[in-house]
Amino acid sequence: MLSIRRPFHSSGKVDGPIRAPHDGTRDMAKYLVLIYGDEREWAAMSPQEREALGEAHRAFSAAAGPAVLGTHELRPASGATTLRADPGGRVVMTDGPFLETKEAVGGYYLIDAPDLDEVVRLASRLYEVSAGHSGVEIRRVVE
Repeated sequence: MLSIRRPFHSSGKVDGPIRAPHDGTRDMAKYLVLIYGDEREWAAMSPQEREALGEAHRAFSAAAGPAVLGTHELRPASGATTLRADPGGRVVMTDGPFLETKEAVGGYYLIDAPDLDEVVRLASRLYEVSAGHSGVEIRRVVE
């Protein structure tokens, strides 16, 4: 069962307890919650900001409970390895991310939920939703 502790309000704030029951009659789906942000901003965070970030992720994990199928923080994109085929069809390996962008994927959660609305309510708790230099993308997994 996915437990969501607070409903999302149009003000952008979350408030009040709510539970989203799964009675076994609805199909569950997997959703990938991708956490994006400016790695320079993350590196420059104050200790108080880091604590707020950690607390938001602990609250997210507590609210999601066993619906979290997997989660990891990722190392910086500068340490990525990219594979591409050259014009001759040979695989070429390069150091660094696939694309040079300001924002990079910093982590993810894989969530099992009955619908997107529940994932949105849950993901709205994440610090990165309200941080000016970050964001969260939710994508349904093809099964």
